Amino acid sequence: MITNKNLLAVGAVVVCCITVVWFSTSIQGGPKTYELRPQISVPEYRTDAVRAIDAYERLMERYMDLTERNSTRIGTDIKDIMKKLDSINDKLTELSARIARIEKTFGIEQPKPLAKKKAQPKAPDKKAHKESLPPL
Repeated sequence: MITNKNLLAVGAVVVCCITVVWFSTSIQGGPKTYELRPQISVPEYRTDAVRAIDAYERLMERYMDLTERNSTRIGTDIKDIMKKLDSINDKLTELSARIARIEKTFGIEQPKPLAKKKAQPKAPDKKAHKESLPPL
């Protein structure tokens, strides 16, 4: 038959099993929770004035770019014109020297200038100008 020792041992094993099962479910705990932080970006609210200012800034940037390109092109054109004028000046100098040699060879006298240079007018006196104004 079953003795008290055996009964006590079976009871102790049953209590140990129940305790192990009970602690194993309590260790797992309740449902697991996770903290989520979504990264959602919302565009900023912009008024009509801000949109108008941004459009004006873009327009000014385009205008400055256009002006810079035109200035560069004009600078290049001016350099080309200066080269052409220098070439013309060199050719005129050569032509003038050639004509001078021809005139010297044939003994042609240099013509005298027909027009006289006008004297530059003097600047009006400030005192005379102030005197002609009526008093305030």
